[in-house]
Amino acid sequence: MKSILGSSQTKINKQKPLVSIYWDSQNVYLTEEEAKSLVAFAKLKGRLISQKIYYNSGCKSQVPTKVALKSIGFIFVDVPCPLKNSADNQLIAHCIKDMNSKNAPDVAIIVSGDGDFEDLVLNLKKLSKKAIVIAQRGNVKQSLKIAADEFKFVDELPNLVSNKAGLQKDDKLPYITYNDAVNCFIEAIKTAIQEGKSTTYSIIANLMCQSQRFPNYKGVSTIHKPDGTKFSSFKKFVAAVVKQGKIKLQNEEMLLV
Repeated sequence: MKSILGSSQTKINKQKPLVSIYWDSQNVYLTEEEAKSLVAFAKLKGRLISQKIYYNSGCKSQVPTKVALKSIGFIFVDVPCPLKNSADNQLIAHCIKDMNSKNAPDVAIIVSGDGDFEDLVLNLKKLSKKAIVIAQRGNVKQSLKIAADEFKFVDELPNLVSNKAGLQKDDKLPYITYNDAVNCFIEAIKTAIQEGKSTTYSIIANLMCQSQRFPNYKGVSTIHKPDGTKFSSFKKFVAAVVKQGKIKLQNEEMLLV
């Protein structure tokens, strides 16, 4: 009995997306409680496998409370180089290295509002990795915010965690952001092609609902558009993705561009 449960648990863990945190403390300051909310938020996204803080020990204001943060699993990466963006470059190098490792994360949480990370986010998306950006209000580059698959402000974390990252009460369906829905959609098309299936509306919609990477998608009614409104039908969602130039329709089938 014990071995059966152990095998089942291993299978469940493998299905969870792997998550890593990359925190630029030169750009974002978090209190101990905010850091705990960050970790809790990351765990809602999957299995947290790495959480690193990048700082310059030469700048005392950049050194967070090590004892408290080490107790919740953070690894400190000191980049004492006086050159500009040295810590940013180290964070980017580590993230890219992680993505090419055997235990590569599926989700990268970048804690910074610095526009220097925009290219990193875009490259993560090309690798089919999910890029989540968390920044402080008044200190975020708009282009970085737009590039991210998901964006949150630091002060939103406590409520997101207490509400289970958007899960509604009374067993209502959870929501999924528009960008996540698009990524889920493209993933479903790729899966259909790999499995030799057609890419019609019904097949793609069904594959999206089966996605392990985007478990919050439970139908078009769960998609939240950037302006807060929802799509009235799956076909209208598809039309929006076509308009973006991400796919094209041909004889009622969806093709990647």
